[in-house]
Amino acid sequence: MMKRLNKVLLLAVAIAALSGCASDDAIVKAPVPKVNSQFTPTTDWSASIGSGVGQFYSKLTPDYAYNKLFVASRAGLVKALDPKTGDTIWETDLENDYTARLSGGISSAYGKIYIGSEDGYVFALNADTGKVEWKSDVDGEVLATPATDSNLVFVHTSRGMLIALDQSTGKEKWTVSTDVPTLTMRGDSTPVAQGGAVFWGTSSGRLAAAIIAQGQLAWQIPIGIPQGSTEIDRLVDVDASPLILGNTLYIVGIHGNLTAIDLRSGEALWKRKYSSATNMATDGSRIFLVTEKDHVVAVDARSGTKIWSNDQLQNRLVTAPVVIGDYVVVGDAEGYLYWINRQTGDFVAEQEFSSSGIAVPPVQLPDGYVVITRNGDIKKLTLPE
Repeated sequence: MMKRLNKVLLLAVAIAALSGCASDDAIVKAPVPKVNSQFTPTTDWSASIGSGVGQFYSKLTPDYAYNKLFVASRAGLVKALDPKTGDTIWETDLENDYTARLSGGISSAYGKIYIGSEDGYVFALNADTGKVEWKSDVDGEVLATPATDSNLVFVHTSRGMLIALDQSTGKEKWTVSTDVPTLTMRGDSTPVAQGGAVFWGTSSGRLAAAIIAQGQLAWQIPIGIPQGSTEIDRLVDVDASPLILGNTLYIVGIHGNLTAIDLRSGEALWKRKYSSATNMATDGSRIFLVTEKDHVVAVDARSGTKIWSNDQLQNRLVTAPVVIGDYVVVGDAEGYLYWINRQTGDFVAEQEFSSSGIAVPPVQLPDGYVVITRNGDIKKLTLPE
């Protein structure tokens, strides 16, 4: 069954159905903000990656590594592009030999790139040639980007499994299982490895940690507690990837809390009531997140105190934030890219790219950044000096 991204509309319809009420209270999407742009980026080159992801749920974030930009389409086309010119270095069409439906974003390590699919496969491609080195069946949708550490590839599946694969062969080394509620959001948390442990969010509202060497679940910390009378109200998925700054880990979930955890003690340093299903960003002193209502928020990393909140993109299906220079940057479902002053939360600039929409945040390169739209258009841009 085709699964589309429009989470706000899906939640509104589901709530109405579960409550037995007519859907009279429509979700109101904020209009495109009127921004007096202080700068206009220069387009260095344009390229494409097939038909992109269309309107499917598919977080195919590009990756920059080995002096190449790796991009992919849901249908299975994978390319390595020259970041200076946009020229294709190699391309591999996984649909020719495999069922594709790629969905988990691209990660790079050990001379390979790793990418997952809705059909429960993880692919490893040679970063220099695009040759498929191995394919592993993980028995569950791979909606999150694989992570790597200690010669392992960590894959979080929709069945609540964290699976460690050998980076050279794709063979399973160990598996950790967590509970999956009957109803969950469509999405999974990308794992993060550090200090001999791997951390990830679960659909049951917890932050989980496993010891890499033994492949054992070390602990689970509740981030959200199910509350309310309907299954929708009781959603507590932690789909955001953990964010680590020094010895502090930050995590956020739906209907939960933004929580800072001391990695040395495992104790919560502070909690703030925020609900979000997207990854966070940081500039080292602030944490930036997009709430379930698509408000862009900045909080102090040490105390959790709110610094600013921008609600002018409400319900515009905003991407996860990314920090580029002095700005917090997000895209939306109508194809607009917004530049926000990370000190004040005010809009600085705005560009329109494609009516097909933007599903993932820009990817920074050494001399600019790349924007990819839902229909597969890729643009490399630079900011004026």
